[in-house]
Amino acid sequence: MKGYVQVYTGDGKGKTTAALGLSVRAAGAGLKVFIAQFVKMGEDSEIKALKRFADLIAVEQFGLGRFIKGAPSAGDIKAAQKGLAKVKAVMASGEHQLVILEKANVAVKLKLLSVQDLVDIIAAKPEDVELIITGRGADPEIIAKADLVTEMKEIKHYFQQGLAARVGTEKQFLS
Repeated sequence: MKGYVQVYTGDGKGKTTAALGLSVRAAGAGLKVFIAQFVKMGEDSEIKALKRFADLIAVEQFGLGRFIKGAPSAGDIKAAQKGLAKVKAVMASGEHQLVILEKANVAVKLKLLSVQDLVDIIAAKPEDVELIITGRGADPEIIAKADLVTEMKEIKHYFQQGLAARVGTEKQFLS
């Protein structure tokens, strides 16, 4: 099977949801999936759910689990670079047919990764690997290199009516 590069970006809800939906679909077809979560750290509801597919879906987080304002710390950058190295190794291994770089576009915006880092990952992608890159603010160069780009655009959201985030739909942790 030929693999393509997909990008899910935009300010609307659903980028991670789309990528994780693809991971479940791939696992259902017997494909192995690797998900690298950039910026994130912690066992949220997504991680708990994906553990049920641990034989086919591997998830690793490459963030310090905090909000980054301004210049990132050396630790933030090191965590993202560790993730980048892991993704390269996973793709080179030939063991996974679907590789997801969740919030990688955000990692670029935060200067944890460079646009060139993502361009290099795309260039290194084996022919039979499907590569998914998510996150707001995808760089035009990444969009140009992708085979499929979906921009999530908010038209209407119940947050605008003052409703709070709900566990399982918008909120990932129990309070």
